[in-house]
Amino acid sequence: MEILVGGLAFAVVYSFLSLRVLRQYERGVTFFLGRFWGTKGPGVIFLPAGFANQKRVSLRIVALDIPPQDVITRDNVSVKVNAVLYMRVSEPEKAVIEIEDYLYATSQLAQTTLRSVLGEVELDELLSDREKINAVLKKIIDERTDAWGIQVSAVEVKDVDLPDQMKRAMARQAEAERERRAKVIAAQGELQASETLAQAARTLATEPTSLQLRYLQTVTEIAAENNSTTIFPIPIELFRPFLKAQSSKPGNPAEQGEPGLPALSAGDLSTLMSQLRIEAARTPSQE
Repeated sequence: MEILVGGLAFAVVYSFLSLRVLRQYERGVTFFLGRFWGTKGPGVIFLPAGFANQKRVSLRIVALDIPPQDVITRDNVSVKVNAVLYMRVSEPEKAVIEIEDYLYATSQLAQTTLRSVLGEVELDELLSDREKINAVLKKIIDERTDAWGIQVSAVEVKDVDLPDQMKRAMARQAEAERERRAKVIAAQGELQASETLAQAARTLATEPTSLQLRYLQTVTEIAAENNSTTIFPIPIELFRPFLKAQSSKPGNPAEQGEPGLPALSAGDLSTLMSQLRIEAARTPSQE
């Protein structure tokens, strides 16, 4: 009876020691007497103590930091680049049996792949087309780690550290590009303004009265300023009646076919200037 009780107590203790609890995101790769027994979990599993053991593997996504790497691009520019790799274990038995330390191996593979891929691209492509480079890195690393039961979800280039001389050169290039755009925009503005002015001149040429209205509008704008004297420009159209009257007199050079403008007498010129000279005196604004 004592032997039976002792054996029962031993079985209870042995069973208690052989129980294992695995979380929802964990799997246990078990070995019985050194041979692969299976992948267990999650929950409570039974492993005969002394005969079987297990290796816990997490199935969660791991963010693996890739240390900064000194890279020489295809256009011979030395840069320092670091990245981050997102991975998870898809087949726990391969991650334990096929490779000793899958985290260390994946990190080393990511570093060498980063140097080799970035050495085949130019600096401008590295700075402007990172999505393409990230896709190439992900594809290469995922193919290499597939045999280890590792699934790579993404690879992102985080930072590109440029030399100071290259930063200054890029700053000068950006400044020159901005100046070029400013000059092109200014030239396009001048072209559009000249086209608009030409169109306005053609419109005014069809209606001579509109030119007089524009002239009066300009005078109104000048008169709005705080000044005491307003000088009116004399449009050439005001001279035409006098020129026609002078040319209609007998013996003038125009009728005889002589070149040149008709001449005015001193009395006519004095009368013309007295009629055209206008001064508008305005009272200065009181302080």
